[in-house]
Amino acid sequence: MLKSNVKYGNLRILVFILFLGIAGITKLQACDFNFSIENAKDTYKKGDVVIVKVKVVFTHRVCSEGINATKFNYKGMKVLGATKWIETSIGTWERKLKIEITDKGDALTLQAVRTCDKDGGSGRISFKVS
Repeated sequence: MLKSNVKYGNLRILVFILFLGIAGITKLQACDFNFSIENAKDTYKKGDVVIVKVKVVFTHRVCSEGINATKFNYKGMKVLGATKWIETSIGTWERKLKIEITDKGDALTLQAVRTCDKDGGSGRISFKVS
């Protein structure tokens, strides 16, 4: 009976060590990003105007960088306008961007990036253009 408990104890320790190893390799971001598109389509064409809602969740609740420190990078599109950030709940922010598709190709992307002392975060959405 005692020998059986020792085996399970060793197994638990091994599983715990494996978990720590995997968690240490995985880089956790302090901000989660979610993108959604109003009236989304499978493919877009040059000249289409798209409304993209960006949602940012501070997973650590408090950030030394304000929400306006969020930077946007984009390829194959231009931003026509944007709403102000709105805090929809504690640590959760939303903003809408009005973008125009300016190029063709499969690599059109909109990326949001946050940098802070808690590793920040980033998110990306891609558009397929015919």
